[in-house]
Amino acid sequence: AEGLQRVTMRRLAQELDTGPASLYVYVANTAQLHAAILDELLGEVDLGPVTASGDWRERIEAVLASYGAVLHEHPSLAHSALVARPSGPHYLDLVEALLALLAEGGVPDGQAAWGVDVLLLTTTASAAEHAARDDAAASDEEWNALADAVENASPATTPHIAALGSQLLSGTPGARRAWAVRMLLSGMADTPRPSA
Repeated sequence: AEGLQRVTMRRLAQELDTGPASLYVYVANTAQLHAAILDELLGEVDLGPVTASGDWRERIEAVLASYGAVLHEHPSLAHSALVARPSGPHYLDLVEALLALLAEGGVPDGQAAWGVDVLLLTTTASAAEHAARDDAAASDEEWNALADAVENASPATTPHIAALGSQLLSGTPGARRAWAVRMLLSGMADTPRPSA
């Protein structure tokens, strides 16, 4: 109700009418507490596309869209997910689902093992970025300033920006996220991991 930044060991203990020391039996610190909250909310991610029929890439997009939607519903969670290290059953279910779809698509195991991290990181960063825009009072002003700078870029000093102009900012967040996932999937299958 008040955002994840307000969920501290002391605050939780106060709400539970106990002392913070009693909570340390269950979690070691606030970071672990946030990771546990994140894992609980990951139970809302729709993993149904894993067993559905259809193109494996589209099914990965659907799982990641659901993951992004969960993060978007809980804006402070998106920021926490960038640094939290969840290890609970819902997080493992999400990773397993993505790995199953990558295996179905023929992505080599080593590339899938590293690629699943990049897919989750990209989706998490996108959700955090949009949560920040939604929360910021000056967000519209910042966006308008960026759009103005891009659209009025000097061909003499920034020729590539001037040439691409509004294309740099085009597309809905959903369309851009879906494209990013497709781009990552295409590159993942063709980019071997370094040997060292």
